[in-house]
Amino acid sequence: MNKTVLITGTSSGFGASAANYFAAKGWNVIATMRDTGKTTSLSSSGNIFIAKLDVEDQTSIRNAVQAGIDRFGKIDVLVNNAGYGLFGVFESVGVEAIKNQFAVNVFGAMNVTRAILPHFRENNSGVVINVSSGAGAIGFPMASVYSASKFALEGWSEALRYELASLGIRVKVIEPGGAPQTGFLNRVGGESTGLVMIEDYLPFLHQTGKMFQAMAETSDADAVEKVVTAIYEAATDETGRLRYAPTADIQPILDARRSSSEQAYQTFTDSIFGQNQG
Repeated sequence: MNKTVLITGTSSGFGASAANYFAAKGWNVIATMRDTGKTTSLSSSGNIFIAKLDVEDQTSIRNAVQAGIDRFGKIDVLVNNAGYGLFGVFESVGVEAIKNQFAVNVFGAMNVTRAILPHFRENNSGVVINVSSGAGAIGFPMASVYSASKFALEGWSEALRYELASLGIRVKVIEPGGAPQTGFLNRVGGESTGLVMIEDYLPFLHQTGKMFQAMAETSDADAVEKVVTAIYEAATDETGRLRYAPTADIQPILDARRSSSEQAYQTFTDSIFGQNQG
């Protein structure tokens, strides 16, 4: 019997690519999205079932999970991919924008996971894969709110891993670096509108913008393929491994964060981000 994966946020980016990849591997795929009219990135594979799911709407979550079970009989893997990035200096970001960032990136993943856990417990198996970011381990300039949401996602994932292990349920985290091919940076522009412009930050914004542009130019050309392959590996390797960092661009900073002293890490990241903190 083919295994089944439910993936959130499949209208584009990693979500759409992952849905197509799993389907090509013979999996049943429950491809969920807020607007089911945006399916042009999905293949016409007969084992892809499209369902409406808004991670902020409990009813749509329950309905999508049940529809997937009714269609395929069982769900084996959940991929919490839905999310977006809010970029800008913290002082310019309003309270509602911050709440919205956490509502999708953190509470949305929690909502979908909570809805599917009874099904996983019933089967004494399952894998929860949370798509985080390198910004879930590293604080990037202009991404304080986005990083905060991904830090929260990773802390929750790490703790949840212990809670679910005794039930035969695994928890995994994917930490992508840059992937301009997904159109993520283009979407960030629309999702970050309404920020207050504070002129004192303009020199910083100019310098940081150049840094991000340089990072984008050196990002892995096959970043999407690497991330999707890592998601599939996390779904199928049957190990207790928690974190997967598939793209080379983020790896040096992750290594510095996790294997060097705090002072050495700060010196290293200051050299990258160009800020002299004294």
